[in-house]
Amino acid sequence: MPVTAQAAPRYSLVIPVLNEAQVLPALLARLDGLMAALDGAAEVLFVDDGSTDETATMIAVRAEFDDRYRLLSLSRNFGHQAAITAGMDAARGAAVIVMDADLQDPPELVLDLIAKWREGFQVVYAQRTVRHQEGWFKRWTAHLFYAGLRRLTAVDIPRNVGDFRLVDRQVVEAFRAMPERDRFVRGMFGWLGFRQTAVPFERQGRAAGQTKYSLVKMVKLAVSGVVSFSDAPLKLALWMGFAVSAAALLYGLYVAVSALAGGHGLVAGWASTMVVIAFLSGLNMMLTGVVGLYVGRIHAEVKGRPLYVVNEPTAQIAVADLSPAGLPEALAEERSRLARFAAG
Repeated sequence: MPVTAQAAPRYSLVIPVLNEAQVLPALLARLDGLMAALDGAAEVLFVDDGSTDETATMIAVRAEFDDRYRLLSLSRNFGHQAAITAGMDAARGAAVIVMDADLQDPPELVLDLIAKWREGFQVVYAQRTVRHQEGWFKRWTAHLFYAGLRRLTAVDIPRNVGDFRLVDRQVVEAFRAMPERDRFVRGMFGWLGFRQTAVPFERQGRAAGQTKYSLVKMVKLAVSGVVSFSDAPLKLALWMGFAVSAAALLYGLYVAVSALAGGHGLVAGWASTMVVIAFLSGLNMMLTGVVGLYVGRIHAEVKGRPLYVVNEPTAQIAVADLSPAGLPEALAEERSRLARFAAG
């Protein structure tokens, strides 16, 4: 008979996915092993963030035969942070574990996170001690980002920590009460406080597929983290404005004194004037852009659009109507295997 989960699972695993069909067979096998080792009922909630491959269908095939697996399909790609939020909103467990699908977050480490949760910690995050298969540029920029963020914000955001963590139900409810649209999830959990601790681990390389975090997306996430939790850029803009104004005042005094002294030392022509004007214009545009970042976020909040939209018809994929001949090879094998399991 198909595997059935209890109505109220103790553990919920939230896994955002985007075009992860290549890694899903290995991930599902390791999740089966993990749930067999847990001390209570569990559910796995996949949040499909607009995949264009067979990811959603493969998950729906598994969910057809195993009620512990659930699929939440978003109407388009809303981004990793929004997908995490959608999963947190739908999770039912007393403890919610957020992890990525690429197996860089090892499912087996969840047991260590749970052990810390049983000790009374309400947020248990996985902290990377080694980053395998990551180049020097990625490691260097990550170090700079976390070091800079800790200096710019009053929020304690641990270094070398991603979104892989266990969160107690009380913290989940507090997280769901935060309505902001521009999200930096790991910073939000840092802001919430509660009893937190780390479990160190070595982060392996991707098991299969391509990374979904391009350099542009990483820069956007970094900017979102700084702007969401610090007003330091605005203060910097203010002090730079004071500094430039002071320099302009001193230069004006120098020109006035030089003119009274007979004009000695003054440079004839327009070159110096153009350089000063160009410098001040560029500085003005830069500082206006800093202010614009904050105004843009105010605009996004005022519009009040939902953070994500669930595509319910897509989530209810008619797997039973799919013939094995019409499925990709890996998907057909998974469906046949589960059908034999259900029949036996």
